[in-house]
Amino acid sequence: MPKRSVNIVSLGCSKNLVDSERLMRMLSDVGFAVSFESETPHHDIVVINTCGFIGDAKEESINSILAWAEAKNRGDIKQLVVMGCLTQRYMDELKEEIPEVDRWYGKTDWVNMATDLSKQYPGSAPYDRVITTPRHHAYLKVAEGCNRFCAFCAIPLITGRFRSRSVEQLVEEARMLASRGVKELNVIAQDLSSYGKDLYGKCELARLVDALADVEGIRWIRLHYLYPADFPMDLLDVMARRPNVCKYLDLALQHSSDTVLGNMRRHITAAETEELLEKIRAAVPGIHIRTTLMVGFPGEGEAEFADLMEFVRKQRFERMGAFAYCEEEGTYAANNLPDSIDPEVKQQRLDQLMALQEEISASVQDSKVGSRMKVIVDREEPDYYVGRTEFDSPEVDPEVLIRKTRKMHPGEFVNVLIESAMPYELVAREAE
Repeated sequence: MPKRSVNIVSLGCSKNLVDSERLMRMLSDVGFAVSFESETPHHDIVVINTCGFIGDAKEESINSILAWAEAKNRGDIKQLVVMGCLTQRYMDELKEEIPEVDRWYGKTDWVNMATDLSKQYPGSAPYDRVITTPRHHAYLKVAEGCNRFCAFCAIPLITGRFRSRSVEQLVEEARMLASRGVKELNVIAQDLSSYGKDLYGKCELARLVDALADVEGIRWIRLHYLYPADFPMDLLDVMARRPNVCKYLDLALQHSSDTVLGNMRRHITAAETEELLEKIRAAVPGIHIRTTLMVGFPGEGEAEFADLMEFVRKQRFERMGAFAYCEEEGTYAANNLPDSIDPEVKQQRLDQLMALQEEISASVQDSKVGSRMKVIVDREEPDYYVGRTEFDSPEVDPEVLIRKTRKMHPGEFVNVLIESAMPYELVAREAE
């Protein structure tokens, strides 16, 4: 009897992607023929893993559900299943609005879903998954949830309280990934600064990273989403000491004005933020800091925005993203801080901030010309190979275009000489 086919559609962040990969393993183990984001219209079942973080993500999720509901109406698919962050928060409303969906699940109901669809319990290891990224790099999700309750953020309302996975299980998962060819681990959680507090009574991120660095075959470890308040300072020693821990830190700062930081409920001041950045750069020379900033939050007047621009000008972040505040229902800000800043003003401020960052990024990139750097090859294009340095995370950071002088393979580490630079790309040739 041919296997029933199931297509997994994963929306949103890399944390969601890990969930989708775990679900794929479970469904495969109970007898399904599993595909990932297949463009083939005909499937027995389509499972959509939704995102519900901000307005644009919600809209993308709704549009995807409606598109696949139409495919079901045409007879292209037999069953439509929806799960994830959006359903975790809005399941009752969605059930009423989109009756074409056959089954609804929350964010972490993988076992129930696999059991319901196959009528048997999946025996997969809790950390096992199908890797959908290029086989040389993968995400390692070390925790779920968040305890911070920042004024603007709905994530704690969706995912619940912070829940760490044990060091032992994560090391075991890293060994499994390495055995399948993964060389680069991108460690992710909503708040790495809280890792381990629920299990061990204190932050154990430094111990975790030190243990992961011992896993044979793992050449690069990169850290995503640390919170500046209660930053684990012992992590810096591990980063400086372990050569396979990338000198890269994703540290979401959000703003630099005490007024706005207070309104955001970030539990850190501007002076404390600057002191932290100074200590990080002193402890790990050459580190590249990625941050995310927000414009247009309640309380941000012209003076507060000017403060933010000056902060970025002074700090010269190697990597930076930004977005305009969008009110999310149920959050502290939505309930207590009127969103009074005109959308056009928000967009103007965002454009100004990103224009400044483009100048900084161009200068940072230019400073690399003439230097020798190690890159990992991600893929081949017609005219060049595309790789990344230790300072560049997949999909969000600059790439290195490597001139073709010999055959290279994805996952290969190559020493290159940087020949020229653009704001978000470097051009290089293999070093002699």
